[in-house]
Amino acid sequence: MFEIYLPIAELSVNLLVILGMGGAVGFLSGMFGVGGGFLMTPLLIFLGIPPAVAVATEANQIVASSVSGALAQWRRGNVDIKMGSVLLVGGIVGAVFGVQLVKLLREIGQVDLIISLSYVTFLGIIGALMLIESVRAIRRVKAGGPVSMRRPGQHNWIHGLPFKMRFKHSKLYISAIPPLMIGTFVGVLAAIMGVGGGFIMVPAMIYLLRMPTNVVVGTSLFQIIFVTAAVTILHSATNQTVDVLLALILMIGGVIGAQFGARAGQHLKGEQLRALLALMVLGVSLRLLFDLVIQPEELFSVGPALGGH
Repeated sequence: MFEIYLPIAELSVNLLVILGMGGAVGFLSGMFGVGGGFLMTPLLIFLGIPPAVAVATEANQIVASSVSGALAQWRRGNVDIKMGSVLLVGGIVGAVFGVQLVKLLREIGQVDLIISLSYVTFLGIIGALMLIESVRAIRRVKAGGPVSMRRPGQHNWIHGLPFKMRFKHSKLYISAIPPLMIGTFVGVLAAIMGVGGGFIMVPAMIYLLRMPTNVVVGTSLFQIIFVTAAVTILHSATNQTVDVLLALILMIGGVIGAQFGARAGQHLKGEQLRALLALMVLGVSLRLLFDLVIQPEELFSVGPALGGH
């Protein structure tokens, strides 16, 4: 009764399931300051959506949920526009490179494998590191110690880099090079993995740039909006893998969910938010790894595509 046909993905899906997935991921976007693609793209793949279509379409959905979440954070004064703009410059450069890389991988028939391996690798590493740090922070709080052993604004090698800029909203005076590099790397991941990159950007901004956690969430969402919009346009023009109908359904659920997520995030402490995000990142990574190990024959199903045209 609620089945709809997706023209680009070339399969039928349940409308309510897709709406629910969009709402759940939008909730996470508003709560944690991440685009949610690290969770949604694997979920779409689990439903049978071709990985290349899932990546490009999810980038589209992230735009909507991130706009909703960013507006909620903006009203709370949690967006550093200057820092977000520097991250954005690097993000656009990375997005252009990443889309061309996806085009090359599709031509040689290895895009599905690379997408899955990228998720397992990056989510596993980032999730483990975030979980370890979060558990330590929670233990320090219970023991009556400070949440962080270093004050915001304290740096090691980053403090000695050139091209310094003052980011008043984040109370930082640092080189523009690290934010540019982080933005570029996240832009590449957005194109290859269909993610906003928040699962890497958020911990990088907290632990590397030493930005205040509350400002990190809003600034991350601000940057994600424009990078994922660029990725969507580039994928549509270069690879023709954006399923507009699927993206529209995900957007509706995502926009609604993000508003509730932003409210829920206000009731949790920073270290608790990071611990929950780490657990979810690890969970998705383990599920993808399980699929790769248990069903390896799917990794080599590109033979017919290579022998056709």
